[in-house]
Amino acid sequence: MKIDLTMYLPTPARAASLLAMLLLSLPPAQAQAVPDAQVSRGQRLFMRCSACHDVGDAKLAKIGPHLKGVLGRRVASQAGFNYSAALKAQTFTWDEAHLLQWLERPSSVAPGTNMVFEGLPSEADRKALLAYLATQR
Repeated sequence: MKIDLTMYLPTPARAASLLAMLLLSLPPAQAQAVPDAQVSRGQRLFMRCSACHDVGDAKLAKIGPHLKGVLGRRVASQAGFNYSAALKAQTFTWDEAHLLQWLERPSSVAPGTNMVFEGLPSEADRKALLAYLATQR
C-alpha cells in the first residue's frame, strides 16, 4: 500500500500564514527591551541635569549649555554660551568615550572646569544617561 503525503504539504499561501503565526507567537526580542529600558533610565537620570541643562527643541542654554545633539558636537562650541577657559582649551568632539569620562568626573576631562557636578559613580548610570543623550538629536 502506497501512502500519498503530498496532501499534508502546505501550499505557498498556507506556508506563509504558518510562518506569520510562528513569528507573531515569539516573545519580543530581549535586545529591544534593554535599550528602551536603558534610555528610560537615562531620561530619569537626566532630571538631575535639567536644573542646569536642557534638551528641548528651543535649544535654550541655562546655567549650562544646551545638550540636544551634544554627541558629535565639538567641545565648547555652542554659539552664545560662555564656556570656561578649561573647556575652551579642549580640542575634541563629544563622542561616547569623552561623555562617559565627563559623566564620571568632569574635572578629569577638563581640569579647572566651572561645572560643579561631581560625576556619577555608577557605570550603569553613566551608560544609561549616555543612551538617553544619544536619542536627543
